[in-house]
Amino acid sequence: MIGVCSIQLSLSARPVSAGFRQRPPLVCVLTKQGQRLLSSIATTEQPSAAISLLRKFVASSSKHVALSTLSHLLSPSTSHPRLSSLAFPLYGIIEQESWFTWNSKLVADLISLLYKAERFDEAENLFGETVSKLGFKERDLCMFYCNLVDSHAKHMSERGVSDSCTRLKQLILDTSSVYVKQKGYESMIAGFCEIGLPDKAENLMEEMRENGLKPSAFELRTLVYGYGQMGLLEDMKRSVVRMEKEGFELDTVCYNMVLSSFGARNEFLDMLLWLKKMRNSGIPFSIRTYNSVLNACPTIILLLEDMKSLPLTVNELVDDLKTGEVDLVLELMKSDVLDQVMEWKSTELKLDMHGMHLSTAYLILLQWFKELKVRFDDGNHETPTEILVVCGSGKHSSKRGESPVKVLAKEMVTRMKCPLRIDRKNIGCFIGKGKTFKDWLCNEDSNKNPAQIMKARV
Repeated sequence: MIGVCSIQLSLSARPVSAGFRQRPPLVCVLTKQGQRLLSSIATTEQPSAAISLLRKFVASSSKHVALSTLSHLLSPSTSHPRLSSLAFPLYGIIEQESWFTWNSKLVADLISLLYKAERFDEAENLFGETVSKLGFKERDLCMFYCNLVDSHAKHMSERGVSDSCTRLKQLILDTSSVYVKQKGYESMIAGFCEIGLPDKAENLMEEMRENGLKPSAFELRTLVYGYGQMGLLEDMKRSVVRMEKEGFELDTVCYNMVLSSFGARNEFLDMLLWLKKMRNSGIPFSIRTYNSVLNACPTIILLLEDMKSLPLTVNELVDDLKTGEVDLVLELMKSDVLDQVMEWKSTELKLDMHGMHLSTAYLILLQWFKELKVRFDDGNHETPTEILVVCGSGKHSSKRGESPVKVLAKEMVTRMKCPLRIDRKNIGCFIGKGKTFKDWLCNEDSNKNPAQIMKARV
């Protein structure tokens, strides 16, 4: 057990290996009670006072509130990095509660945070306690080691990943369970790719084959992404070829990984070739395909910095883009992604922009306005009673409560004089009457000067 009085109010992260583009980890959303607690402790100078606040907090909070606060502090991307060490005394208090259920994932997260703080003796003690608790239950022990590898990888701790993999390897050697061996290798390969060491991951994959185990699509995709994120694009392409040779079909997830990797290096031609290959192979595009491609278009990113000057039609946007970017945008627009996120019923026409990065939301909105005008003009589509555009209220944004997509949509509908308004019952949505919206869209040209009309029709 970690001592409740063990508290330090600042931790510094170890440097991340240069050249590795880390994926942002998921953050446990902090409740309002948790926010108030951490704000209070941030102004507290005495450790004893901080401990007292923690005890009162746990005693007066629900299980969900207490555990979500602990998870937030354990997260590598916590918004309170100086207070990360509060996780240790908080865990010590929580585990004494009657509702608490011990689980090895939480312990693994604690150990990885101790490693990050270079408190290796405490980490080793907690590790020993956990192994003793699990005893000879191979699957539970394997899951604990796998959780350790994952937690260390999220903290970008090469030492932590290596130490955990050494222990996991020993378990693999000692067991006759194919399940344990497969899960163990899967975890180690993912861990080394996460910290930017895909070559070590590939060595493990060869070891798997030598031991009679066949790598799954998960391991192979992980290796593809690992090389891609390191900028080792030839190794990435070689891994894709091997994946296909071993009988695994490339799916949307794998294509998105490749596109993201090419995009990070501005390899527009390769991106276009892979988009064409994807479409010709019948692999469906997704919102993440849009995200991966459009985030790599520097002109679009630059345009979004000044929303008051954004082009408001697809044709105007295309005019502003460079040749390589134009080809990518036009290729994306040949997909059915707009239909995936749009639902047309007699009662409601809904556009759902959840999961879209800002660049994707921008292009989808431009496509949406253009496509709706075509459909309304052809007279073959029933006018819905209501229009609903779902932007989200910012719960999952980098700044909670501030949705960049909502800000973008508001700026665009305002400049276009579009009759959509923010829904008072759900501030993450724009709503409007179907007939009013149709009349506005079909007569939008009347609000433009002749030069704008000619440009929009080109």
